[in-house]
Amino acid sequence: MFGKLSWEAVPFHEPIVMITIAMIALGGVALFAAITYFKKWTYLWTEWLTSVDHKKIGVMYIIVAMIMLMRGYPDAIIMRTHMAMATEGSPGYLPPEHYDQIFTAHGVIMIIFMAMPFFTGLMNLAVPLQIGARDVAFPFLNSLSFWLLVSGVVLINLSLGVGEFAKTGWVAYPPLSGLQYSPGVGMDYYIWALQLSGLGTTLTGVNFLATVLKMRTPGMKLMDMPIFTWTCTWANVLIVASFPILTATLALLTLDRYMDFHIFTTELGGNPMMYVNLFWAWGHPEVYILILPAFGIFSEFISAFTGKKLFGHHSMIY
Repeated sequence: MFGKLSWEAVPFHEPIVMITIAMIALGGVALFAAITYFKKWTYLWTEWLTSVDHKKIGVMYIIVAMIMLMRGYPDAIIMRTHMAMATEGSPGYLPPEHYDQIFTAHGVIMIIFMAMPFFTGLMNLAVPLQIGARDVAFPFLNSLSFWLLVSGVVLINLSLGVGEFAKTGWVAYPPLSGLQYSPGVGMDYYIWALQLSGLGTTLTGVNFLATVLKMRTPGMKLMDMPIFTWTCTWANVLIVASFPILTATLALLTLDRYMDFHIFTTELGGNPMMYVNLFWAWGHPEVYILILPAFGIFSEFISAFTGKKLFGHHSMIY
């Protein structure tokens, strides 16, 4: 995707985009200067960036999620403002192509790069403590999963300033996401960002299933585990079952775009509906991957703050 880039790819003609990129750049420079001024690079590197402590990794996941919330939430404001201003005589203030990019960015960022890392962070913070484990089963793999997510975050944000964002909606259905209708670099950034973060999520799922099955404190049976750990465990089962499908689907779309395979295009016997079916074989479990830990949090909070034992603990697990 970098080979396609030139100065013409940078959206100088889009003032909103360029102002956004300028603000991000200034914020980055200010942060870099502050860390250097207060001489915190050694502390950051040794205590946080290279840490394999599940609690610190959990905190970093949540920080990334909050940063991406600040990045993705304004997209919603921009879209709603545009729709509020759009009347019969006025189409609103965003060009159609820019609106499509914001629409896509909002969905991708909020689902993949905000909600997922937020719940993964909570999982990292709480699950090993709830089952009496010193750490997760594979601490280095836990750190690798986090940095794969960060790589995806960097790529998806980079695409806005050195090319374009995808214009396909967060589901990226072909033929719109194919080379014929999305010839720019935005779709390529989408594919690689989701592949990297998806690989990290899959490794997280494997890691936490191994942790729950093999690292519970002596005497703790599976049915003794707190409900939050159980909801995270079922979410991780769904991650391991469904994320490889997304990886394979995006790999097939990559073959379509890079090597003219025509898997999801109607010419030469391809079928766009196959992409839809494969995507939602991941997309539907993804709904529960996000909501199950939230259910666990509500159950734990209500039980803790009412001082009552959780009713139906076993039946909820079943």
